[in-house]
Amino acid sequence: MPRRSCLIAALLSAASLFAANPVVTGPVVSTTAPGDPRHGYPFFSSMDDLKGRGYVEQEYFFSGTANRYDTPEGATGKVIDGDHKYRTRLVVRKPADPKKFNGTVIVEWNNVTAGHDQDIDWYQIHDYLMRSGYVWVGVTPQRIGVEALKVWSKDRYGSLDVSADGTIMNDALSYDIFADAGRAARQPHGADFLAGMKPQRVFATGHSQSAVRLASYLNSVHPLDPVFDAVIVHGGGSKIRTDLKIKVWKLSSETDVIIGQAAARQPDTDNFRSWEVAGDSHVDTQFIAGRSRLVQRDGNPVAPGATPGAARGGRATPAAPVAAGGNPCDQPTYSDVPFYQVMEAALDHLVVWVKDGKAPPSAPPIDVASTGPPRAVIARDAAGNSSGGGIRLAAIAVPIAVNTGQNSGPGFCWLYGSHVDFDPAKIALLYPKHAAYVAAVREVTDKNLKAGYILKPEADATIAAAEKSGIGAR
Repeated sequence: MPRRSCLIAALLSAASLFAANPVVTGPVVSTTAPGDPRHGYPFFSSMDDLKGRGYVEQEYFFSGTANRYDTPEGATGKVIDGDHKYRTRLVVRKPADPKKFNGTVIVEWNNVTAGHDQDIDWYQIHDYLMRSGYVWVGVTPQRIGVEALKVWSKDRYGSLDVSADGTIMNDALSYDIFADAGRAARQPHGADFLAGMKPQRVFATGHSQSAVRLASYLNSVHPLDPVFDAVIVHGGGSKIRTDLKIKVWKLSSETDVIIGQAAARQPDTDNFRSWEVAGDSHVDTQFIAGRSRLVQRDGNPVAPGATPGAARGGRATPAAPVAAGGNPCDQPTYSDVPFYQVMEAALDHLVVWVKDGKAPPSAPPIDVASTGPPRAVIARDAAGNSSGGGIRLAAIAVPIAVNTGQNSGPGFCWLYGSHVDFDPAKIALLYPKHAAYVAAVREVTDKNLKAGYILKPEADATIAAAEKSGIGAR
């Protein structure tokens, strides 16, 4: 065979190892209203007023073939084998009017720590996503997520499988499955879940366990067949290699710094940013409020064989509220520091960074007394709050409580952070006049807005809340 023919054959053979665009079917019809015990609607479908915000939600199934990869730490991997069939789902929340689409698709790797799918980043920043015109796509790439869906509704989800008919049980196919959702956004095959809207940018995001998998994907799989224009690694993940050509942003709470990110810090570059939010917990009250409502409506299905945090110490998972029986942790759980405000600003910057090349601001890391092991020790003031560094929102810079990223106790208490209000005497001492408290909040908030760490709607809301508070009032 001529050398040219051999080369073409080799290239075609190599190309066949990479997953093609999947076939998308749907939207999957809902046969019951949300909340109906027959579960004829998408699991954890949004409880927000999407229609009132000009948004629609639809569920699709997609199928294709996926590879298994060798994923060496911080280095490009290789294909082990391929042609493993899969079928799973994605949920799309998009502007009803295509003219409202801002050109950016966010593809979220759903978190399965609780034993089922959770779209944590949607919970965190859904208000911002809808007011700004993003398309959000939540993907179920892991076996636990799929099997929990079957527990919830065998009729609706019984055809789904990401284990190659039970032969691959370790989520090795999840990298291609997730990337296929990004491919389908760009080049639909079958149903077009964007309904003709043409994305200019496709970003990936994922929180905690999903962030760990995203970091592995970035370092080992992405270089073989790039799909995404940028990735947000939220609340976890190893160091990111420095030679990637796409924009990567690490977002960390104080908890994340304590449990590993202090030791995994790396400097900002032309393609990398890292922000840390002082005083915040791995998941915060914004997320907990949203998830609690969904669990009340849809229940808490767990994939067979899965062991969520509740099974280890009788405690809710790091993505679930404290059990009704009370709080077994040593401190009241969940920080009141609004992490979502910082995440919104980061995404706003990321769009401009990718679109126009304008670099976003850097932020100082949280001050630590030690990076560990086993865990980092945060430098703290006399009250117990972080004493310096990091992005310092008003809740930590003008404190009326101790908000931290640490806690202790059974199960996953170490991930929940803590919140303890100052007693009235301490607050009166710190803020003898209401006007002085409001002025301090305004000063810090204006500074954060100017620095680019928050957006104006959230800055205005923070100041308005201070004005309405009784802090310093007599």
